[in-house]
Amino acid sequence: MQNKEAVTALAALAQESRLATFRLLVQAGPAGLAASRIADALDIPPSSLSFHLKELTNANLIMPRQEGRFIIYAARFDSMNALLSFLTENCCGGNPCSPPGGPACEPGAAGCGR
Repeated sequence: MQNKEAVTALAALAQESRLATFRLLVQAGPAGLAASRIADALDIPPSSLSFHLKELTNANLIMPRQEGRFIIYAARFDSMNALLSFLTENCCGGNPCSPPGGPACEPGAAGCGR
């Protein structure tokens, strides 16, 4: 992932409704959700949701697909993982990071800024 792609993805996620939408789609898994179910779950008006879905699609974070008369949106896990890898590629100066929930670097470890 390049800087420009990361900035686009992060900008798309830097809005409360889009972040909530993306997190909901991550929870839904590869099957995804219809736009109407997203709107109901998050209490977002359909016109607003359309805008947010377009922004997330343009940032390559979600992918729409047609199923009958419905458009199903699913998280692009490859893009999500690429963004996470980009953000953590030089984590802790090459030292192993601690498990999830703990600090990324132990204080005083080489390369750790704390």
